[in-house]
Amino acid sequence: MTHTVFIDGAAGTTGLEIRERLAEREEFELLVLDEARRKDEAARREALNEADFAILCLPDDAAREAVALVDPASRTRIIDASSAHRVAEGWTYGFPELVGRDAVAQAERVSNPGCYPTGFLALIAPLVRAGLLPVDWPYTVNAVSGYSGGGKALIERFEADPDLAFRTYGLDLAHKHRPEMKLHAGLVHGVIFSPAVVPAFRGMVVEVPLHLGAMAGDPTPDRLRTALRDFYAGSAIVSVEEDAEVGELLLGRNMPGDDRMRLHVFGNAGGWHARLIATLDNLGKGASGAAVQNLNLMAGLDETAGLRLPKI
Repeated sequence: MTHTVFIDGAAGTTGLEIRERLAEREEFELLVLDEARRKDEAARREALNEADFAILCLPDDAAREAVALVDPASRTRIIDASSAHRVAEGWTYGFPELVGRDAVAQAERVSNPGCYPTGFLALIAPLVRAGLLPVDWPYTVNAVSGYSGGGKALIERFEADPDLAFRTYGLDLAHKHRPEMKLHAGLVHGVIFSPAVVPAFRGMVVEVPLHLGAMAGDPTPDRLRTALRDFYAGSAIVSVEEDAEVGELLLGRNMPGDDRMRLHVFGNAGGWHARLIATLDNLGKGASGAAVQNLNLMAGLDETAGLRLPKI
């Protein structure tokens, strides 16, 4: 069976990557508007309602407008790659490893997770659920990403200025990713989120430092690592590394696309401190790869079909 897919916003970085992943697949037929009709509301409305699946790669307000163009009686199922619906009622959070593959497979409306929250939630949510980490801890997230995550304007800025080495932002402490981190990890407090961009096109490192010695229940690094490994057992996309001989983690300037996510747990000799780190591709499991994974599940296919999964 062939499923029709319309990517609304296919000219952006995320949309282009999704289109590339789907273009050669026999299970999907892409509905494509020519350049003259790409922003025409009537043409978009027709495509949105004709498709079996619509993937929205748009700014938040435009994504909400696109959803409003879909007739409630339409068969169209939606994957929204924006942050417009990540904490909205009636939407399934598109992180199959956390919410369950069946939940995504059966959903009519799926909201793709943010790239930074993907790393944070992959580390923290399973440990909170297991009772190893407290729900009321004031968590901090430090993260760096490649500049492709900022869209065309930031890509042009970094590529035009060879001296631009580091950009930190979200300095008002009100970044739009914070609500989904809090909600989907089941936390009492919002996180302190410190994002930054470095001169690499893609890839990201998301870190959560922990003072384990100040927590109840003896949450040692080994126990955290074991719990994460148990939680992701059997996953072809998320892996938990041993890290016994690792002295550094690297983010290259020109890394190839990768839809995997690797989790790391580092601890000091006494076990009082830990650094939980997720490494992923902001355009892979952090965006386009996650959208394709969700689409596969919704279409009743192998969740890894069409993904870039280099051997670990």
